[in-house]
Amino acid sequence: MRAIVVIVNLIIIQFVTLTLAATPESSWWKNILVYQIYPRSFMDSDGDGIGDLNGITSRLEHIRETGATAFWLSPIYQSPQKDFGYDISDFTAIDPQFGTIDDFRALVRRAKSLGLRVLMDLVPNHSSDQHEWFKKSVKGIKPYDDYYIWRDGKIVNGVRSPPNNWISIFGGPAWTWNEERGKYYYHQFVAEQPDLNYRNPGLRNEMKNVLSFWLEQGIDGFRIDAIIHLFEDEKLRDEPLSRRPGFNSDEYEYLDHIYTHDLEEMYDVVDEWRQLMDDFSQRNKSATKYAIVEGTSLKFFDHGVDPFNFMITGEFNKNTNPEYYARRINEYLSQIPYGNMPNWVVGNHDGSRVASRFGRADQMSMLALMLPGLTVIYNGDEIGMVDRPLSWEETVDPAGCNAGPEKYNQRSRDPARTPFQWDNTTNAGFSFGRKTWLPVHENYHHLNLLDQQQAPISHFKTFKRMIRLKQSQLVQTGSTEISTNEDGRVLGLVRRLPHQSPLALLINFSEDTIVLNLMKWMHLPERLNIYAASVESNLRVGAMVRPGNFLLPAGASVVLAGDDIDI
Repeated sequence: MRAIVVIVNLIIIQFVTLTLAATPESSWWKNILVYQIYPRSFMDSDGDGIGDLNGITSRLEHIRETGATAFWLSPIYQSPQKDFGYDISDFTAIDPQFGTIDDFRALVRRAKSLGLRVLMDLVPNHSSDQHEWFKKSVKGIKPYDDYYIWRDGKIVNGVRSPPNNWISIFGGPAWTWNEERGKYYYHQFVAEQPDLNYRNPGLRNEMKNVLSFWLEQGIDGFRIDAIIHLFEDEKLRDEPLSRRPGFNSDEYEYLDHIYTHDLEEMYDVVDEWRQLMDDFSQRNKSATKYAIVEGTSLKFFDHGVDPFNFMITGEFNKNTNPEYYARRINEYLSQIPYGNMPNWVVGNHDGSRVASRFGRADQMSMLALMLPGLTVIYNGDEIGMVDRPLSWEETVDPAGCNAGPEKYNQRSRDPARTPFQWDNTTNAGFSFGRKTWLPVHENYHHLNLLDQQQAPISHFKTFKRMIRLKQSQLVQTGSTEISTNEDGRVLGLVRRLPHQSPLALLINFSEDTIVLNLMKWMHLPERLNIYAASVESNLRVGAMVRPGNFLLPAGASVVLAGDDIDI
């Protein structure tokens, strides 16, 4: 049965556009592409096999070539690297393996010269156990004694046990005993990442100082990690069983996390940070700072930050029914509060690469770039990089290591974190060293950026055509219609403006060629052109087509446009 078409209110989109026209610096992030850099794997400048800041600086032209307006740097702070930078021992220092603060400042300057904005990955939920705050907290030195969450254990059958049944995201108890302090401390992630206590005013001021430090270095905002874990139930009540099948009692999914997840107090902290950023911009007469948080509640919009939309990375996969795509996208667009914009995360460092998840490299990028709002792309996805299978012995991600040899490949994030494939030289052009921190995918000889830049048809060239389309007035301000064809095997997206030919995206999720009457289904004109097509489709860009009788190849994604498209 054909899905119901929902048209996103054109007035809302036009309101945002008028706001942009009046004060472009106040909402520069509207409808842009954000490029995520995983620094360890982007570019190694010194041959140690680990990517670094100077390597990133040397490759910023590539980010500009993708059409990105901003890039987000995964953590580069000083760290023992137990969770590859998400365990921070100094929030205002650069880890030596990435470079120095001067290297960072040089990166920011070069980015600005190329017209690129810089977003830092803020990791506020926890620190490393090697942070000076934690070391002093262990010793009970004030005010640091209350910067972390310390609790007495309980005695069960004469044996000391954790205060409750809470489980770490990486598996096992979320509490670790510290002999020197004589108490348990709480950690949502690995034991080397103790959670900070945001009910302590002193700690909150410390973190505000961290934000201020990086704003003073010239950055344009933050991606805020794990914000949903900032607060836990003060009564330390046991969490109920989730009753989800297939999980052991020491796995995170075994419990329903009603006492350690999304507590209302986190919004007070977000308000403080939003005010701090706005005060900084006003004081320095600079552009508004942007923040996007690792949380999905639309309530974040009311507090001046954007919640990530993980629909593509979390809900959808290669087996998802097109009608479910249409329903969920329509629901999401209709729920965005007035004056705000949606966002679409195509991939990131915490999940399988988009080409591996969906079996096709172009499909989801084309969809995300045609939809209204901000798009986030993960480095390498623009060229269709795929997961690199790793053995247990090669695994370094704590999520995989903690799962053990039987389940590591279900948990490890390493396959999506392998080095960027720049060309077909040694180590895919990522490093001149003898060994890289994770193995380079063996397919780099035929899947790399340089080859795709030179090839007449490639994932990268398709991506660049799509980002040019995203910058058009039609995609920036047009209405949005999402639906499926009559048999529910093709997803259709139409963008419209008055007095202009519509723009249509078609995605065939089946393994069959399908004949479509697009004039009847999508109300398209009798003549359009192929603007962009997925690499494997064998459809020719620029060819004229008759929407009344259009053959959409199996698994193909295609964008149809009129001669009047403004790019």
